[in-house]
Amino acid sequence: MPDTNRGIDVASNDPVADAAAVFDMLTGLVVAQTLRGIAALRIADHLSDGVMTAEEVAEREGSHPQATYRLMRAASSLGMLSHEGQHRFALTGRGRLLRSDVPGSLRSLVLAQAGGAHWQSWDHFPDAVRQGRTQTRQALGMDIFEYYAKPEHAEEAALFAQAMGDLSSLVTHGAVAAVSTADVSTVVDVGGSNGDFVLSLMEANPRLSGQVLDLAHAVEGARSEAEKRGLSDRFSAVAGDFFAEVPPADLYLLKTILHDWDDAQSATILRSCRSAVNEGGRALVVEMVIGEIGQPDDFATRSDMAMLTMTNGMERDLDEFDALFAASGWRRSKTYPVGGGYFGLELVAV
Repeated sequence: MPDTNRGIDVASNDPVADAAAVFDMLTGLVVAQTLRGIAALRIADHLSDGVMTAEEVAEREGSHPQATYRLMRAASSLGMLSHEGQHRFALTGRGRLLRSDVPGSLRSLVLAQAGGAHWQSWDHFPDAVRQGRTQTRQALGMDIFEYYAKPEHAEEAALFAQAMGDLSSLVTHGAVAAVSTADVSTVVDVGGSNGDFVLSLMEANPRLSGQVLDLAHAVEGARSEAEKRGLSDRFSAVAGDFFAEVPPADLYLLKTILHDWDDAQSATILRSCRSAVNEGGRALVVEMVIGEIGQPDDFATRSDMAMLTMTNGMERDLDEFDALFAASGWRRSKTYPVGGGYFGLELVAV
């Protein structure tokens, strides 16, 4: 889990410290847009060549020199850059994550999460709480997945898909290492976007055949990724509706899928998998798990607010997951951390 507490004592009962803590939380919107500025102006990519002045970065990027310096100064205070004196800056470890060309890059995630579609939806957050459902239709005229499926939003959809793939890399390695595929021949990555999870499993086990099931606009990216990795002969990607039907498989992967949907919709997805699973087959759900209530800086609860804002989904605790599994013909058999604050929840059919 990321450490965002910044040394504030949440139990201090000191009005000055409490006010400082609330103010620090409020400026989170400034932090997010500062990161977006670094990502959009490709400042981390420019600095990958070494220490540069803000003016040199601005000349490369075609941006305003003084405004670029101010942005880089602010990013330095966030630990994204280090100031080397005389307007010269270098990348830190955090800043390196906003490069576009490194494993584990979070650049696309920053651009997607701090971009227009998400921020327009956050404007309606109080109404989402009042009504208990997302207000993306009020903000965007459609739900977020319909929005990404529109041809005019193809660039944003591609950015979101890349962001999900980059985020996947934070947990895929741990999940691949943890789950056994010794008794598995066919794997279906349900809603698998570019297929990073199933393709990584296939790289680890050359006997596996894999498939991605996703919306029509996403499957071409999965095919391209499989070709890039030299796995096309064992891989396919099909457009479909996981609420209605999924292909048969020995193992279903549902990574950060269920948190996009409410309990009824999630149970429908799980029942689709349960109806199609081969005898003795399993499912692997990878999600955040909400811990003890009141735990400081529980990122899962903040993600839960994002789910309320952007989708009709939610983050869940283990009891809520178990009730969902029981209602859809599954039982949780194993639970293990896979990295990045995520857990693998292995399911067996009952």
